[in-house]
Amino acid sequence: MCPTRLPNPSTKSPSAGDQGAPCRNTLALKLLSTLVYCLAVSWSFRPGVVLGDHLELVVGVSEDQEIQEPHKPKLHAPFGIDFNRQGHMYIVELEGGRVHRWTKREGLVTVAGNGEKGDAGDGGPPSQAVFHSMHAVAIDPFGMLYIADTLNHRVRRLDPARNLVEPFAGTGAKGRSGDEGPALSAVFEGVYCVSFTPDYRSLLITDLENRRICSVDMSTGRLQLVAGNGTKGVPKDGAMARESPLVDPRAAAADRFGNVYILERGGHALRKVDPQGRIRTVAGTGTPGIGEEEGPAATMPLRGPKHLCVDVNGRVFVADTDNHQIRRYDPETGRLSLVAGSGKRGAEGVGGPAKLAELHFPHGVCQDADGDLFIVDTGNNRILRLVRDSRSDRP
Repeated sequence: MCPTRLPNPSTKSPSAGDQGAPCRNTLALKLLSTLVYCLAVSWSFRPGVVLGDHLELVVGVSEDQEIQEPHKPKLHAPFGIDFNRQGHMYIVELEGGRVHRWTKREGLVTVAGNGEKGDAGDGGPPSQAVFHSMHAVAIDPFGMLYIADTLNHRVRRLDPARNLVEPFAGTGAKGRSGDEGPALSAVFEGVYCVSFTPDYRSLLITDLENRRICSVDMSTGRLQLVAGNGTKGVPKDGAMARESPLVDPRAAAADRFGNVYILERGGHALRKVDPQGRIRTVAGTGTPGIGEEEGPAATMPLRGPKHLCVDVNGRVFVADTDNHQIRRYDPETGRLSLVAGSGKRGAEGVGGPAKLAELHFPHGVCQDADGDLFIVDTGNNRILRLVRDSRSDRP
């Protein structure tokens, strides 16, 4: 379960005198720390024992389940998830081209998409719809799904009650137009994220290649520019967001205080647009790297972050994808802390301490109505839930 780090036999011993004692003491301390680590991990995997927060497998199959249930749908590069008012989880796939619903009773059920890549099926049943590289999904209070149909350059709406897929924003053409105007006639290039504001009055759309964040008024269906002037660059702190450049916005989410957070993949940073429309960088240095477990957000590097969500307290959870970690930004303290992921790409550690678990390019984070944090562990084709230690606060 835990590799033991032994001394390198090619390493030369101290030549004489009192040099041997410090070296032996150092070696003893290293062996002792390794032993303590192994015991902690081993103990945490014992039934009924949890040392701190841990991860739990929710959706995804083991090799044994694959053999026993070959007929059931399996996830293929899941990217985005959201929950309806009944607590049902919906999942969109990048590569699989399907939309799934998951409940404890039913398990995984495919509700839309035929598995092909293309653009077809508007006005028809979801089972016959064809999508292209879906990245995100957002669900309104009425249970309708808004899907970031990324490489079809538009947002599509799935209405389970009417058993129908229909266009919502974007013509499907590739380009840029419609900073202000009807969302249906706007032109995007790469819709990578959709998310509702907490009051559900607006849907945020991340238009990556056009380097802009737009907002759709759900009562009028009209589009409004939130951030990004279309040019590539790092925005100046305090500048008006609509007049500022962006590097490559990958996702956006709003808090209940009127702030909009923008996550930049190649910019390796988290930025905030305040209610007055001014933008500033709040986390990440702009240079890719991996930080300490916790520290000042402005000095903590990120590496290719891809998604985010915001809790009721305004704390931002970031899928630090290329570091295989999940981090949390606290605007009250200005600090960035590790939530899950050891930084090593892999699949081991589920059931043990969350910070020691291995993830594989996590692309999504989402909280349900109970405040539980779910992680889309894309490279491992699974969805995980963060189980909190009863001694700690909510994530």
